[in-house]
Amino acid sequence: MAGMKLKSHSGARKRFRRTGSGKLMRRKAGRRHILTSKHRDRKRRLKGASTVDPTMTLSVRRLLPYN
Repeated sequence: MAGMKLKSHSGARKRFRRTGSGKLMRRKAGRRHILTSKHRDRKRRLKGASTVDPTMTLSVRRLLPYN
């Protein structure tokens, strides 16, 4: 007998995605607003996605059971 299905956390579903190798990707924080006061080097560093820290992957995986 199958158990109940688990729901994905809707907020986590929008913020994280999985790569082909299984790593979790996230957006870098601090590039939403008040960009005029930040230097262009800093804004360039905040471009793109980065991997989720290994200490946080377990908790993110729990939020996304089927992802």
